[in-house]
Amino acid sequence: MERSCGSSTMSDSYHDQLVQDCQFLRCDKRLNTELVDKLVLQLNRIYPQILSDKEAHKFRNLKVPTGVRLAELLGHLTQKGEEACHELYRALQIHAEDVYLGLPSRRRKRETPEPNGTNIHPDLRERFVLNDRGKSNHIIILVTLSLTNVCSCLFLNPVTHMILLFFAIYLLLIL
Repeated sequence: MERSCGSSTMSDSYHDQLVQDCQFLRCDKRLNTELVDKLVLQLNRIYPQILSDKEAHKFRNLKVPTGVRLAELLGHLTQKGEEACHELYRALQIHAEDVYLGLPSRRRKRETPEPNGTNIHPDLRERFVLNDRGKSNHIIILVTLSLTNVCSCLFLNPVTHMILLFFAIYLLLIL
């Protein structure tokens, strides 16, 4: 008996999260034939206890529309249990991080404050804060990164590479 995808209360269980995310995944056009194939192969090759060769063959059958195969795969994984759901999330994170980050359960986790008032998943915009040195410092950082990339492409010996890197860091500190 296949489990249907619907809404549920927020839980830490990957199974419950997949039940919540099911409809989103079914409707997301980014989950095309190629991506569904990658997910099936990941689950089959890395975790054959979750998806056997026979099951993988079924979910990779190109005669069946991608939407149908995806819906059947999601239903199959929810029936398999917690570990299978967790590994699907891991495969999504590896092969389609943009889809993974857009999942309703992921967004809810980022947006919902923790009971003690802290938020483990702070707003991603908080990571990008300009320092008080302004734009000139950012230009120097870009030049420094470019220099280190050029040095590594020139196959300089490690000592020369480190000297150039320390020089670039010194420039950052004095400016």
